[in-house]
Amino acid sequence: MATCTQELPILNAFRNDALLRNGDFRRYWSSAIINGFGSYVSALAIPLCAVLLLKATPAQMGMMGAAAALPFALLGLPAGVLLDRNRKLPILLTSKAVQAASLASIPLAWWLGVLTVQWLYAVSFITGACGVVGGGAEVVFLTNMIGRDKLTDAQSKFTATDSAARLLAPGFAGVLIQWLTAPYAVLLNAIGFLVSIALLRDVKASDPKPPPSNKHPLRDIQDGILFIWRHALLRALAVASGCWHMLFYGFAALHVIFATRELGMSAGMLGVAQMIGGIGVLASSLLLKPLNQRYGPTGAMLIGMGLCAFAYTATPLIPANLFGHPLASAIACATMSFFLDCGVMLFLMPYTTLRQQVTPDAYLGRMVSTMRFLTVSVAPLGALTAGYLGEHFSVRTGLACVAAGGIALMLGLALAIRAPEKAASQ
Repeated sequence: MATCTQELPILNAFRNDALLRNGDFRRYWSSAIINGFGSYVSALAIPLCAVLLLKATPAQMGMMGAAAALPFALLGLPAGVLLDRNRKLPILLTSKAVQAASLASIPLAWWLGVLTVQWLYAVSFITGACGVVGGGAEVVFLTNMIGRDKLTDAQSKFTATDSAARLLAPGFAGVLIQWLTAPYAVLLNAIGFLVSIALLRDVKASDPKPPPSNKHPLRDIQDGILFIWRHALLRALAVASGCWHMLFYGFAALHVIFATRELGMSAGMLGVAQMIGGIGVLASSLLLKPLNQRYGPTGAMLIGMGLCAFAYTATPLIPANLFGHPLASAIACATMSFFLDCGVMLFLMPYTTLRQQVTPDAYLGRMVSTMRFLTVSVAPLGALTAGYLGEHFSVRTGLACVAAGGIALMLGLALAIRAPEKAASQ
């Protein structure tokens, strides 16, 4: 009897939640959980393949980061036209199938003895291309499936489960990498994409083909760019997000090298450090709503940028033997992962919701893809620059330059927010 009483609040919450009663949303959410868990495994395993097994240099790590972002520059604009002219679910399923095959090629190549850094460049490019096309299809498909009014609720659910994946997956990945080696750990993500395809094939939500367009695709691309340029909020978001992505990719290009070679952290220790980052994602899911209510979405974004800038600044200052103990250095690195992951989510969640709320259906696909083109296509500059600085000066110097950029971006956004507020008060 006590058990039934304890279950009632859970059952009542389920019945009262419109999203949880939606079977299509539950399948979509389950797919996102599986892919999120797998992506965190790959996010640790693939760089470790390059650094530990293939002895990649800082410049090569920068190239790998650039390869992952390059598809946003090459395919971002055409992808928007593709999404606005076709059904979204077939595009989404095809992208996941290609991602599964490309990731599965890593352990196969390692087993055959032909895995190289250049192979990882190719896989990074292919998965990045799938992220451009399939990721855009996911955003539009979700918006059409649940409606704009439920996006914030959906994002909070995604953030909560993402924090759990961020908390558990890296530690699991660290153990898996030390047991099977990094290439075989990537198989988990490939299998996850296959499971995701099986789940999404059963979605019954309406996914009609948009009416045919008599415009040339280049005209559609032009209309998408002009829509963003003429919209003051979207234009400002594009500038802020573009700068943020350059810094984030620059930091990511050097972080694994810094942790393994400068601080002497093992794969298992890196996994634990990223698990601490998962607690940061969880913290952001709890902080996002009150911060939005008190400071608004732009205020929450500024706080997120501030946390990122703090992590960028403090990380290169960590000595190899903090207080005479390598473990203390690893704990400090893990703490910075907490602040960085919390800041990333506090920046990205309001940014994503804001841009979707102000965009009409007819422009939604082009807006998502064009914003990705404008913001992520510049990320290779950050990765390549950080890799060059790490190669020709030092890894700490490269990270210090990222930190300087993070502080400048935070101050610039603060002034941009403050200016209209000051004008309004006068």
